[in-house]
Amino acid sequence: MQIADPTQTRLCNEVALMLDELPLDGARVLELGCGRAEKTRALAGSGRPREILALEVDAIQHARNLEIADLPTVRFLLGGAEAIPLEDASVDVVIMLKSLHHVPLPAMDRALAEIARVLRPGGLAWISEPVFAGELNEIMRLFHDERTVREAAFAAVRRAVDSGRLALCRQLFFATRSQFDSFAHFEARMINVTHTSHRLSPECLARVRDAFARHLTPTGATFHSPQRVDLLVRPE
Repeated sequence: MQIADPTQTRLCNEVALMLDELPLDGARVLELGCGRAEKTRALAGSGRPREILALEVDAIQHARNLEIADLPTVRFLLGGAEAIPLEDASVDVVIMLKSLHHVPLPAMDRALAEIARVLRPGGLAWISEPVFAGELNEIMRLFHDERTVREAAFAAVRRAVDSGRLALCRQLFFATRSQFDSFAHFEARMINVTHTSHRLSPECLARVRDAFARHLTPTGATFHSPQRVDLLVRPE
C-alpha cells in the first residue's frame, strides 16, 4: 500500500468513479460522514442503491439533513464511524468520503473495526482520503494543517489490512476539481464549516486571502487536488 502516487493525476468525478467501480445495484449502502449530503443525493439519484443510510456526526448538519424531504431511499442517522448504529453484516457497501481523518486519532482503529463489523462478508468499503499535496492544500494548511491526521488515517487502514479484518482489493489515485467563484465563496465552503471551528486571527485570514488571490482569475479559482481510495473487502 502507498499513501500517494504523484504520477497518477487524471481528473475524475468521484461519484462517477464510484458508480463505475462499485456494485451498487440493489445494494444497501452506508455512507459515513455524509456532510451536506451532496454525494448522497447524487448516488441516490442514480437509482441504483436500494437504500442509503447516511451517517453524520455533526448534530448541526444532521438536523439540516433531516429537513431533506425528496430522497425517499435515504435514511439520515446521527453518529460517528467509531460507533455505527447498525447490526452486524447488515450493509453491502460502505462509503467514507474524506472522513476517516476527521475521526479522533484514538478512535480510528475502532472505526475500521466497525466498518468490518457492519459489512456483510464480501462487502466493499470505499475509503477515500485527500492526499497531502496540491495548491489548495497549501492554502488550507495555513490555518488547518492535516498532515498528521491524514497520515494517521492511512496508518489505521494499513493496520486493518495487516490484521486481516479487511483485505485490500486495490488502490485508486486521481485528482478532483474544486472551483470557487471568489474568496467569499472559499471562506463559506472551507473556513466557515459546521464540523470544525476555524477561528482565524485577522493576520492569518489576510495570509489565506493573499494565497488564494494568487490563483484567482476573472472566472474564479480552480484547483486540482490529489486523492486516494483504498478499496477494501470484508473477507468471506
